[in-house]
Amino acid sequence: MPDVRKWATVPARFLKRYRDPIVVQTLRSATAATIAYVLALRLSPEPAPLTAPLTALLVVQVTLYATLTNGIRRVNSVVAGVLVAIAFSLLVGLTWWSLALLIVASLAVGHLVRVDEYVPEVAISAMLVLGVTTVGNTAWARVVETLIGAVVGLACNVLLPPPVWVDEAGESIEGLARRVRQLMLRMGEEAAGRIPWQQAAARLHEARRLDHDIVEVDAALRQAEDSLRLNPRVKEGLLHRVVLRTGLDTLEICTVVLRVLARSFTDLAKARDPDPLFPPEAGAVVEELLSQIADAVVSFAVLVTTDLSLSAESAEARLTAELHTAAGTRDKLALVLRDEVERDARHWQLYGAVVTEVNRILDELDTEHRSRRLLEELDRVSGEQRAKLPRLSRLRERLGVPERLRRNRPGTDGRSL
Repeated sequence: MPDVRKWATVPARFLKRYRDPIVVQTLRSATAATIAYVLALRLSPEPAPLTAPLTALLVVQVTLYATLTNGIRRVNSVVAGVLVAIAFSLLVGLTWWSLALLIVASLAVGHLVRVDEYVPEVAISAMLVLGVTTVGNTAWARVVETLIGAVVGLACNVLLPPPVWVDEAGESIEGLARRVRQLMLRMGEEAAGRIPWQQAAARLHEARRLDHDIVEVDAALRQAEDSLRLNPRVKEGLLHRVVLRTGLDTLEICTVVLRVLARSFTDLAKARDPDPLFPPEAGAVVEELLSQIADAVVSFAVLVTTDLSLSAESAEARLTAELHTAAGTRDKLALVLRDEVERDARHWQLYGAVVTEVNRILDELDTEHRSRRLLEELDRVSGEQRAKLPRLSRLRERLGVPERLRRNRPGTDGRSL
């Protein structure tokens, strides 16, 4: 008898694979390029109008926002290159020195018209057009093909809205939190042991490597933010972007403080060598405290990336309970270290630094602190949008959008009330 559970997971795996950025980008780019080529065969005088599918291939991106911005810059770059080529063909023609001047002039024009990453495309378009004998017909055909490719690329995203990459960004944030947790657990396990300072320094290097993980998470978050902009399937894109961005900012601060804590552990290991990193009683409390904070970091990431209100309330309650327990253990550690300093005051600065760094992480994870940051960030971003797009802001006010946003202001869970 076949395993029903095995086959039941096939649709889920297929859907997950279908939402993979590489698969989505490949299918949408191939579709847009093919449609653009078919249309260009009918509208362009060229026998092989490959500029149209090339433009569509370059214009289509994973997100609608990126498609719009790339499409405008792409069209501008090609039109600028064609105009430069027409001017050169009328004045000097094609020679080795005119080609050099053409490239210099095209790159300069590309910077002037602000096409950003498409500056080389200005020179490429100019060289392609200048190298053809019938410049006039080729120039106009190239403009037409470029417009066809850009319109088809835009239409693909309008008619087939791209996926929203919030789930992928959430997985990246949770993955970062779990890596932070694993490092905290290892540091806690070694707190009461007699470890060489080289081993403590190795943990410091691990904490520094978390910076690379933050860069990768930031890239995933930027893709998610772009997918929320101008996407008809998203109603509260601003709220989603702010929740995820402030959540990553908090985790980034925690990783920085963790790196400072690892530095304190390294200095303490050097100062107390060959004795244990902490006295036995204090080491046990440090291990317990770091374990509790590590769990709170993961709970915070789950809270940030949770969409459903019921799940968000559960995640907030779990995080609040873990922070309360960690705060009690922190107070216990402070008393133990105070007693140790009274017996031996040589390392009081490092003991104080450990307590201070733990306090900073607990403060950053606090739900009330997060709510204040969310409100401040929402006000700041909304103010910037009103300043950049005053007419659109006035239109939203007439439609009553501010009232809906106010009703959806985040509560202590970082989600809608």
